[in-house]
Amino acid sequence: MVPVSHGCHVIGHRVIKGGSDLDSDSDSDSVVVQREQMENAELWYFGIFDSLIGDGVTKYMQSHFFQKQLKESHVSKKCKETLKKAYLNARAKMREQEKSDERCSNRMSSASVIVVNGEKLVMANMGNYRAVVCRDGIAYDKNGRHQQSAKRHYWTRRLFSVRILACDSGAATRHSKSSELVVAAERIDSDTEFLILASHGIWEVMKNQEAVNLIRHIEDPQEAAECLAKEALIRMSRSNISCIIIRFD
Repeated sequence: MVPVSHGCHVIGHRVIKGGSDLDSDSDSDSVVVQREQMENAELWYFGIFDSLIGDGVTKYMQSHFFQKQLKESHVSKKCKETLKKAYLNARAKMREQEKSDERCSNRMSSASVIVVNGEKLVMANMGNYRAVVCRDGIAYDKNGRHQQSAKRHYWTRRLFSVRILACDSGAATRHSKSSELVVAAERIDSDTEFLILASHGIWEVMKNQEAVNLIRHIEDPQEAAECLAKEALIRMSRSNISCIIIRFD
């Protein structure tokens, strides 16, 4: 359980394997949730990383971004730049460590999101892990699919409520053939309802809009994450099932 603070309510983390709750597994995804304060900027960092990447991206972000004394005006720009470098660094290290198997670095998968002051999303992913945003009932991913021109809203600071459940099936991960990195940033506006951060175990059996339609009516993010994970199991997903649901109030 993560403490409640500054309007952000984070509830629950669960690892599920074969119907049993487990604390960890060598082949399981790493699920990260943390809150950081930089001057007057509040940041929430969420990530799902496969066992190949592990905590590489998180450690880089901690030492090269979160521990820096950045001014609030510089946080947003540096956030995107550093997140990109963190992924590139993790991929380079994996390639160096796995010279005997060059295919290994092309199988890495992960997705992460940083929420800046409840106003901006900075998202990144490699492989088959993905972040999908629901805006007024429509699913959008970082590649801009289904993207429409967003309404513009101006405010100095918008706090939001976040509650999370992460579910991991513990099954073997089926990796992407490509480790292409995608990094994007977008504003959180009045149409932004929630965000799904999930592993390949979700996306191999569901399209973006299917996942959004399945849980849109569920206001409790914990219940929504459970619903999404269970549906993936029902659909016979063969990969790790890890998901985080973030609702914006």
